[in-house]
Amino acid sequence: MPTTLFSPTHVGDMSLANRIVMAPITRNRAPGAVPTAMMAQYYGQRASAGLIITEATAISPQAQGYADVPGLYSTEQLDGWKKVTSAIHDGGGKVVVQLWHVGRISHTSLQPGNQPPVAPSAIAAQSKTFIIDAATGQGRFVPTSTPRALDVSELPGIVHDYQSAARNAVDSAGFDGVEIHAANGYLLEQFLKTGANQRKDDYGGSIKNRARLLLEVTRTVAEAIGGSKVGIRLSPVTPANGISDADPQALFEYVVQHLAPLGLAYIHVVEGATGGPRELPGQPFDYAALKAAYRNAGGKGAWMLNNGYTNALAQDVVRSGHADLVAFGKPFISNPDLVKRLQQDAPLNPWDSSTFYGGGAAGYLDYPTLAKA
Repeated sequence: MPTTLFSPTHVGDMSLANRIVMAPITRNRAPGAVPTAMMAQYYGQRASAGLIITEATAISPQAQGYADVPGLYSTEQLDGWKKVTSAIHDGGGKVVVQLWHVGRISHTSLQPGNQPPVAPSAIAAQSKTFIIDAATGQGRFVPTSTPRALDVSELPGIVHDYQSAARNAVDSAGFDGVEIHAANGYLLEQFLKTGANQRKDDYGGSIKNRARLLLEVTRTVAEAIGGSKVGIRLSPVTPANGISDADPQALFEYVVQHLAPLGLAYIHVVEGATGGPRELPGQPFDYAALKAAYRNAGGKGAWMLNNGYTNALAQDVVRSGHADLVAFGKPFISNPDLVKRLQQDAPLNPWDSSTFYGGGAAGYLDYPTLAKA
């Protein structure tokens, strides 16, 4: 039988019912960084996805960059996540947690001791973050704070935080695996890209040096929980959070070639600008060459594509073999039964962007399924 978007597959240690993935989507509904019962209901509603990747989750207090995003470092957080993973498993789904260190995409009010955020270099991002106004109690977007440059002596501690979070996820919180967030202008991509990294030590300058932290993190996480439980997200040309690189093709081909020996479950690639156009004027990128670089280096992990996929386009890339999995973001916000809607080519609920970040059940738990509609 031909492979389709709805065919079951094996990804690392996971048996997936289909090749439709719920992409990581920040929703800012975890007060105090603790997952809630409402979050368990939200994810449980979407358990028909072949795989759910949770919203990005801070590996440490320093890693937090937005108000009311969850963490993965305290007992209370792990207990909250257990309810989420149980709800997904009870619905027949599989779930990995996205491990997150935001680096410079933060604000002093969100950092321990109101300290500056950290980054490879003390270069402010041209970006904003989401905080809760102390006077009004309302959420609002503000410019990110200027970061301080990490000392090389601090980097092993950050690698250890990723390792600890991965172990917490699998051993204590019930996750089927983890996804390392190395995309969208956050810490690992800040080290990767020339626009954010002006270091003169072993973590700056050459492609080899700039990729060093990402590869150290991924290798350590894979050793801790097994490469077959680890995915990684990359965004070669996205300008998200003010990130840029002088030669992304060479950079990311080097990265995937060195990820290949680690036996990862999957590589998750954001094509174009995250949440924006799939092709950027004046910034061509050969995604087929990227995949070939990974495969030619011996990489066997599933190839996941993301950004602006329609039903028809997703079915085409899976049928043609260009992708093993396709991740959908905003359509999963407003369509808890997205898999069934895609199977039946049914209309999709429109999303309400005013309820994306923060708030309660409205715009979170109340989107109707086909049956209710």
